[in-house]
Order: sequence, then structure tokens, then C-alpha cells
Amino acid sequence: MESSDRKIDVFDSKILEILSTDGRISITDLAARVGLSKSPCQVRVRRLQDDGFIRGFRAVLDPARLGRDHVAFVEVKLTDTTEAALNAFNTEVRKVSEIEQCHMIAGAFDYLLKVRSQDIHDYRRVLGETISSLPYVGSTSTHVSMQAVKDQAF
Repeated sequence: MESSDRKIDVFDSKILEILSTDGRISITDLAARVGLSKSPCQVRVRRLQDDGFIRGFRAVLDPARLGRDHVAFVEVKLTDTTEAALNAFNTEVRKVSEIEQCHMIAGAFDYLLKVRSQDIHDYRRVLGETISSLPYVGSTSTHVSMQAVKDQAF
């Protein structure tokens, strides 16, 4: 069986659940919570990483403390949706630090961006100077977030 076809069992699911909320837990504590000994737990974590179920570990930052708690969602319509145009847009959007997420959408517009900035004035600058200048951007529509009711990385 190829690693991409590998199924996860109850122990793997529990490991993933725990690591998704506490990525800094020690292997010893993780093993105890899952009901395995340390070595098999460590092997499972390594296998889950190797098989791509765990893509990495990172710190979850507080945007407000970093002065980037203004969130806007931007609908982007492109003037051209050929593969070359999409690739050009995708390449350039990845370079913009204020764009936290970019999703290609099947619907009335082409992309949905999640943009973080200091405030509405900073967002206006990012929109006017950066987002509007991305390749093939024809129009944008902004929706400002008033409150994050649920904000959870998967």
C-alpha cells in the first residue's frame, strides 16, 4: 500500500486531534493521553508526518498584539482566466505578506483573499498599491470583518 493510500486508525486520529490543539506536547504526555507507550507513539507521529497527515508545526500568533487585527475579505475578478493568467496571479499573490489566505472560487468571482492589516487606512493602501496591481486583476469587492466568531486552523 502506498503511503498516500494509508488509512489512519483510532490511535492516529487521537494523536492528530491532540497535536492540532497542542503541538508542543511531549511524546511522553502524548503517548499517555493516547494510551500507547512512548516508542510506538513516536513511530506513529513520524509516520503521520512522512505520510503528509501532519504538514508541520508552528506557533499561533496573536494578530492584535502584532498590530494586524484588521481583517478584510476581498473578492477578486480577473480579466483573464487562462492557465497562464491564473499561474501569474497565484505566483504574485504568494509574495504579498498581508494576504493571509487566497482561495480560487467557483462562482461569481475568481478568488477570495483574506487580508490582514493594521487598520482600514493600511488596508486601503494594500488594496490600492498591491492587490489592484496583481496580474490580471479586473475588479475587487471588499468585505470587512467586524468580529471573528470562529477562527481555527485545521
